[in-house]
Amino acid sequence: MTANPFLAPSPLPFGFPDFDAIAEEHFMPAFVAGMAQQRAEIDAITDGPDAPTFDDTMVALERSGEVLRRVSAVFSTFVASCSTPGIRAIEAEIAPQLAAHSDAITLDPALLARIETLLADPVERDAESRLLLERRHRDAVRAGARLGPAEQERLREVNAELSALSTDFGSKLLAEAGDSAVLVEDPAQLDGLSADAVSAAARAAAARGLDGHLITLVLPTGQPALASLTDRALRERLHTASTSRGARGNEHDTRGIVLRTAAVRAERARLLGYPHHAAWVVEIGTAGSVEAIDAMLGTLAPIAAANARAEAAELAAEAGYEIQAWDRAFHAERVRHERFDLDAAALRPYFELERVLRDGVFHAAGLLFGLRFSERDDLPRYHPEVRIFDVFDDTGQLGLFVADLYARDSKRGGAWMNSFVTQSRLLGTKPVVLNTLNIPRPADGEPALLTIDDVRTLFHEFGHALHGLFSDVQYPRFAGTAVPRDFVEYPSQVNEMWLDHPQILRNYARHHATGEPLPVPLVERLHESRRFGEGFATTEYLAAALLDQAWHRLDGSVSDVERFEADALAAAGVDVPIAPPRYRSTYFNHVWGGAYSAGYYSYIWSEVLDADTVEWFAENGGLRRENGETFRREILSKGGAVDPMQAYEAFRGRAPDIAPLLARRGLG
Repeated sequence: MTANPFLAPSPLPFGFPDFDAIAEEHFMPAFVAGMAQQRAEIDAITDGPDAPTFDDTMVALERSGEVLRRVSAVFSTFVASCSTPGIRAIEAEIAPQLAAHSDAITLDPALLARIETLLADPVERDAESRLLLERRHRDAVRAGARLGPAEQERLREVNAELSALSTDFGSKLLAEAGDSAVLVEDPAQLDGLSADAVSAAARAAAARGLDGHLITLVLPTGQPALASLTDRALRERLHTASTSRGARGNEHDTRGIVLRTAAVRAERARLLGYPHHAAWVVEIGTAGSVEAIDAMLGTLAPIAAANARAEAAELAAEAGYEIQAWDRAFHAERVRHERFDLDAAALRPYFELERVLRDGVFHAAGLLFGLRFSERDDLPRYHPEVRIFDVFDDTGQLGLFVADLYARDSKRGGAWMNSFVTQSRLLGTKPVVLNTLNIPRPADGEPALLTIDDVRTLFHEFGHALHGLFSDVQYPRFAGTAVPRDFVEYPSQVNEMWLDHPQILRNYARHHATGEPLPVPLVERLHESRRFGEGFATTEYLAAALLDQAWHRLDGSVSDVERFEADALAAAGVDVPIAPPRYRSTYFNHVWGGAYSAGYYSYIWSEVLDADTVEWFAENGGLRRENGETFRREILSKGGAVDPMQAYEAFRGRAPDIAPLLARRGLG
């Protein structure tokens, strides 16, 4: 045990994990030791004979679990980005134990009694300390700390089962991603794909010992190749492979997990005194109630669906036949090209990954916030493709930014941000944040050329990274992105605005071979085409958000996933054939394998704040250092240490306005 690297603080800068010393066999002993350590720390808090003080209860609670924090941060990255059979086995074993450990602390009656004593104490406290008390108390009550012994025992069983179900869903989805890839034996069928996409498909097939070309799947329903492939039969094969994931009746079928998870979440909500899981989740969000969500989504859905149907009719006229879901992206690109003289494939040579990262994402952060980035190669990595950057501002070094950008078979799909170390003045820690993407890796010596969606994702995820890097809080409970689920996407969506800001775009959008900037006419046409296809884009998103809500408002049993899904989409008015949900139930990792259950609405809820903030920047001169500093001070640095809507209104000077969002999406 003395050789286990998790049992002592990392000797590396900022507590960066010593990946050279970490092996799979270290995880389970570290988890066991970490849980024992924290349990002993909690016992020391609750066994004290004297009346509780803030320091011996709340501060001690915030300091507890040091080993568990270290091992959990690294293990979650291995699960998501370096999955192996060994890692998956450890995850399956430890997940229920971690759920039970969390319950033991949250439901501890002696700990709750001490928190309630402090909460009733009239002593003056600073705002963050007062909020810490309130949040810890609220979380304990919401988690079931006031339930009777029998109800708590059942609650512990439910939480352990839900943890195991989530782990199982993620494992099956990762395995299914490999099995669902589409093998193309006749290269003529790949007509329309760019040369680098064909090359990537050839390498993917070779890597698995297959002859031909393998088109691997991204996590959402829509597959990038559908916009380019001229072979309609192959488009249908690819779309079918995407939409049937988790529902093929094989060993990776997730339908049983979906049904059981929905039922158990509903049972837990009833145990806790809520009508359904959605009500329990939304209560602590900025939305506050399911009625508020219904009002917003119900306003947007019929307009978006009507626009999507109109777009379908327009595309059918262009195609000369009634198009299907697998035809939409292909014919949309043709119409876009004819109407705006804009070819998405023609843009990619101007979006080379390294230039987008350094001269786009980092450059915007420099102009807005005075950040500087210096890549370093002296720290160990969990994968050779991982990159590490020192991040500086005018006061010195803020922390470290880690980038893991390329797709690989051991990595789950999508893009995300998490942290190896979070900022806390109490713990004396600075942030070490990680952005993970799934950009196709080019052949050796070839540039990584991005789509406009890839560029947007890079800016988006770095917005999350800024939220973590700029955190300036006392307690780790509030660090960085520890904000309500329907607020966490707000800073990341704001950061997307800089991708096509003229000053930023000019700096990074240059041809990878010639260095020539993206021609001005192309830039103008890119802006003109921005709203093209918004009916489809909004409908596919809303379909997923409404499906998520439907699953988590169940008051009875469900036995057929596909039937439930079809009925839910029809009832919501978003059953548009060419706009299937962005995620269908069987591969909706956000809600069955992630933290967005009953919360996928968060993206468009946060977009209200985002669009309104874009207006604020425009009103105040746009890309100015003063504006960046205001946004950093009032929003990004606060983490969860203030009420998010109070922070927003202090920043904006008023409540948010939905009008900019409606205008952006062409729904006004």
